[in-house]
Amino acid sequence: MSSVTAADGLALAVEVAHPTGDPTVLFAHGFGQTRGAWTATVSALAARGCRCVSFDQRGHGESDRAPGGAYRIEQFTDDLARIARAQPQPPVLVGASMGGLLGLVTAAEASPLPYRALVLVDITPRWETAGIARIVTFMKAYPQGFADLAEAAEQIAAYLPQRRERKSAAQLEPLLRKGADGRLHWHWDPRLLGMVEDSERHQPRLLAAAASVDLPMLLLSGGRSDVVSRATVAEFMQLAPHARHVELPHATHMVAGDANDAFTREIIRFVESLDQPVARKMAGNLSS
Repeated sequence: MSSVTAADGLALAVEVAHPTGDPTVLFAHGFGQTRGAWTATVSALAARGCRCVSFDQRGHGESDRAPGGAYRIEQFTDDLARIARAQPQPPVLVGASMGGLLGLVTAAEASPLPYRALVLVDITPRWETAGIARIVTFMKAYPQGFADLAEAAEQIAAYLPQRRERKSAAQLEPLLRKGADGRLHWHWDPRLLGMVEDSERHQPRLLAAAASVDLPMLLLSGGRSDVVSRATVAEFMQLAPHARHVELPHATHMVAGDANDAFTREIIRFVESLDQPVARKMAGNLSS
């Protein structure tokens, strides 16, 4: 792991798999996640020749928390554009939920353009309010933390009943921090919740961004998602008719975790479609 210094001095934890690979794929996780959300997909793409870059958003995981708990969308978009421009070539951005929205804004507003293509993972410029409310409710539910990893695993399993297996201790440890009270707390700064609860005010900006982005775009949605719906997908496709949409029928909002093999296959297909020489190389690796 290395780090990138944000404009305001915060250190952002960054991890690169297959540093000499080509093309570059940059992964931006959703709210409350870490770069570990992409582990399986990063491993698969790196094995097929891609340079894969993942990072912890500010206030998440091993990245610094903002002094005083002040978080603004401009900080997150600047972080993302800064990491993208640090790559040897403009990356394909794969952004889940919050990460996808940040990608959409930077693709529309940042100059020079920081990406060569954009993948939105179960997020559209307008979303279903009830789905976001359910996520926020879960994230607010344990202000006192957990006594141990087993208790945390039990609560996560109840929140994600579609998952067949509970998270192991090794998978859980990066998601939790031991507090001064000896209990385990989420890895993210709880002061971030205010930004999420206020997120709908950014929808006009996001809708305008979707209409203006002229990059190759793929929307990957979960057929069982309560955040993205047929209506929000239809609106996005009207705004960005050049985009492709693929629905993974068995996935919820947590697409990469619910249907990782199918998710990874769609990412590979999209990257292949961008560059034929790369497509031939990756297709050869897939058949070997």
